[in-house]
Amino acid sequence: MATEIITTDDLYEFKTQLFGELKKLFTENSQATPKKYLKSAEVMEMLQVSPGTLQNLRINGTLPYTKIGGIILYEYEEILRVLKENRVENSC
Repeated sequence: MATEIITTDDLYEFKTQLFGELKKLFTENSQATPKKYLKSAEVMEMLQVSPGTLQNLRINGTLPYTKIGGIILYEYEEILRVLKENRVENSC
């Protein structure tokens, strides 16, 4: 079995290739179409709201949802529609 010596240059080249591949993967994923339905945790992250705020949006009818078993799902397009409908224009 042959022994190979790995140099710092080899490690640097490996690191550069690895980061290039990771960057390519992240770029491809960011351009992917979003999922049709989102779970509560995903919506909270998307809207930057707390669980209580998300629950209030459901209760007062602002944000439509579907409940299947114990899982609450939100349609991505509906979230965008609600955001657009509730947009406030500055009159300055």
